[in-house]
Amino acid sequence: MQLTRPLRVACLHTVDSNVDVFEAAARGLGVALSHHVRADLLSRSEQAGGLTSEIRDEAAALLRGLAEGADAVLLTCSTVGPAATQAAIGARIPILRVDGALATQSVAAATLGSKRVIALCAVQTTVEPTRKLFELAAEGTGVTIEMQIAPNAWAAFKSGDVAGYHRLVAEAADAAYAGGADVIALAQASMAGAAALCTRGTPLTSPAAGLGAAAGKD
Repeated sequence: MQLTRPLRVACLHTVDSNVDVFEAAARGLGVALSHHVRADLLSRSEQAGGLTSEIRDEAAALLRGLAEGADAVLLTCSTVGPAATQAAIGARIPILRVDGALATQSVAAATLGSKRVIALCAVQTTVEPTRKLFELAAEGTGVTIEMQIAPNAWAAFKSGDVAGYHRLVAEAADAAYAGGADVIALAQASMAGAAALCTRGTPLTSPAAGLGAAAGKD
C-alpha cells in the first residue's frame, strides 16, 4: 500500500541516548519516529544475568501495544531482542529487532571475504542473544561468527561517559581489525557513534540498518 505520509515507526529503547541516535539515523529515510524508553528492561536483565522469560514476555506485550497507530515497530535493545521475535508472531505490521538487518548485512559482507564476522558487544547480557541471531543468519553460508566484548566500555557508558564509551568501543574494533578481521559488527545500537572513530576499518552498525528494514529499504 502506497502511503501519502511518512512511515510511522515506534521505537522501544532501553537507554535514553538511543533516542538521538535513531533520530539521526532516520534523516532522509522518510520515516516519523516515536520513542518509548524502558530502561528497567535492560537493568533487570543485567541483574538476572540475561533475558528472562518474564522480561521477554513483558517486552513482547509492550511491542504489541506500540503496534497500535504505527506502521512498524523497532526494538532497539539487543539484550531484549528475542522479545521482538515473539511479538511479531501474528502481528499485523512488522515488529523487528534492530540487529536483525545488521546480522544479515554482516553475513553478506563476510561471504565476499574471509567468511568470518566479529560481533562486538559492550554488555555481557547482549552476547548470547546476538550470537544466536548472527548464527541463524549465517546458517548454510559457511560464515563463522565470533563474539567479542569491548573491555570496560559498558562501565563507561553507565557512568555517563558516552565519549569514553565510544572511544573504548573504537579501540576494541581497531584491535580486532589489527588481528585480521574483515567484517566487524557493532552489535548494540548505542555503539554506533564509535564507527567514525575507528582508524583501521569501518564497522557495520545497527540503527540505519534496522530503520531501513522497518521502512522496507534494506
